Amino acid sequence: MTAHVLPDSLAEIRDEFLELPEAERLQLLLEFSNELPDVPARYDGHPELQERVAECQSPVYIIVEIDDDGLVQMHATAPKEAPTTRGFASILAQGISGLTPDEVLAIPDDFPQSIGLTRAVSPLRIMGMTGMLARAKRQVALKRSL
Repeated sequence: MTAHVLPDSLAEIRDEFLELPEAERLQLLLEFSNELPDVPARYDGHPELQERVAECQSPVYIIVEIDDDGLVQMHATAPKEAPTTRGFASILAQGISGLTPDEVLAIPDDFPQSIGLTRAVSPLRIMGMTGMLARAKRQVALKRSL
């Protein structure tokens, strides 16, 4: 069984949130929402090539790839009108991209609850981020086995 260890990239993001007073964490989430990387051109405008995250009220789509170096690249789309959801997608895309498949699979399922936003955003929104993480891990597991 794989031990659940938070990779440095996600630990740094978590710590960045936890170092802030609770009242300022939403501002950091907004900053992340503005930093969501664009999806590669081959996915832009093609949601059918990506997986819809049903737990999110906003239309959020993700796709995970394993590149030629064996590293995971996570791409996500989320509407600009949904900054909270977009921020969560950005945290995961930035924190997961560049990890090995084993590192991604070892991310604790409760990572979204660990970043200090459970009192600042609704449980439904946290559940959306949890859904994004679960789908990313499932896609990695499937692609690793190919």
